[in-house]
Amino acid sequence: MPALRVLYVIDSLAPGGAETSLVELAPGLVGSGIDLHVLPLGRRLDLAYRLEAGGAVVHRRATASGRVGNIRAVLDTIRAVRPTIVHTTLFEADVAGRTAARLRGVPASTSLVNDSYGASHRAESPAARLALARGADAATARFATRFHAISGAVADAVSPRLGLRRELVDVIPRGRDPRALLFRPDATGHRVRAKLGLGDDVPLVIAVGRLEPQKGLQHLIAALPAVRESVPEIAVLLAGKDGRSGPSLREQAAASGCDVRFLGHRSDVADLMAAADVLCFPSEREGFGGVLIEALAVGCPIVATGIPTTLEVLGSEEDAVGVVTPVADPRALSAALVAVLTDPATAQARARLGRARFEERFTIERVSHEMVAFFERVEAT
Repeated sequence: MPALRVLYVIDSLAPGGAETSLVELAPGLVGSGIDLHVLPLGRRLDLAYRLEAGGAVVHRRATASGRVGNIRAVLDTIRAVRPTIVHTTLFEADVAGRTAARLRGVPASTSLVNDSYGASHRAESPAARLALARGADAATARFATRFHAISGAVADAVSPRLGLRRELVDVIPRGRDPRALLFRPDATGHRVRAKLGLGDDVPLVIAVGRLEPQKGLQHLIAALPAVRESVPEIAVLLAGKDGRSGPSLREQAAASGCDVRFLGHRSDVADLMAAADVLCFPSEREGFGGVLIEALAVGCPIVATGIPTTLEVLGSEEDAVGVVTPVADPRALSAALVAVLTDPATAQARARLGRARFEERFTIERVSHEMVAFFERVEAT
C-alpha cells in the first residue's frame, strides 16, 4: 500500500500554538510512513527549518497574497504534490485549503484549534467582520470529510457553530516529547534565573501567551498587588509575542508597582517554566493550551482558570493537578497564587501528579499514532 501523502496547509510558520504543535508532530507522522508536505500561506517561515529537520517537505508559495492568491497557491501545490489528503489548520488555510481540495477532487480534513465564534470571541471582534468569517468558515467546512479537534470542549462548541455533525469530529489532544522536557531540571532553573538577574529565592511567576485579550493577562496583573502583600519579593515574567493588549498591559504593569518583565516571544519557554515557582494561565478561552502540558512535563506548578479546555488537561476541579480559579476573577487568582507560592511542598506534590498525567495522556508518540489513524480514516471515507 503506498504511503499516505498529506498536504498540510497552515496560515504561516510563525511561532504559535498550532505551528509549534505541527513541528512536534512532524517526526512522528513521517516516522509512521506519512509523506508530509507543508504549505504555509503567510510569509513567516520561522519554523520551516525545524519541520524540514523532522522530515517534512516545506513548500514556499510563489503566487500573490490575498484569499484568491491563497487558493491558487494551494491549487498549484496540489498539482505538484498530488496528495492523498489536504489537511488545513487556522482560518485562512481552512478557507483556501478546503476550497482548493474540492476543486481538485482531493479529500480534505481540518484541525479545529480554538473556541471560535463564542462569547469571548464576539467580545473581541467587530460583529460584522466575525459574522463574515463564520460564514466563510461554515460554507467551506462542507468541503471537508472529517475534522480533528484538539479538545472535547472545542469539538462540542464549534461543531454547531459551523453546522458540523459531531460524529465527524475526532478529539486528539496536542502532545510533547517527554525526552525533551525533563522533570524539574534544577541546573536549568539556576542558569535561567542567573541570566535574568534573579536569585533562587525570588518567588517567580510566569505566564506564556501572545498579548491578546483572550489570554487574560490583565487579570493576572490586576491580582499582583494583593499577592505582593503576602509575597513581597514576587517577580513576574510574561513570555509571548506582542498583540492588541500590549500597550494597556504595560501601562497596567507599571502602575502595579510589581516587578513585571515583558520578555517577548521566547523559544526557551520550557526552561523558563523550569525556573519558575508557578505558571499562571488566566485565559478566558483557549483551544487547548499547549503550555499547560509543557508545565506538567517539567513540573512547574499551575494556577489556571477553569475553562473547559483547561480542565481537560488538568482534570476536574475536584482532582486537578493544578489550582483552578474562576475566569476573570483577580481576587481568586491572587489567593491561588499566594497559596502555591507559600506552600511549595503541596505545589510540588501536585507537580509530580502532573508529570504522571502528562506521560499517560500527552506524549507526542501517543498523539502521533492517533493522528496517523485519523488521516487513515479521512482517506477511507
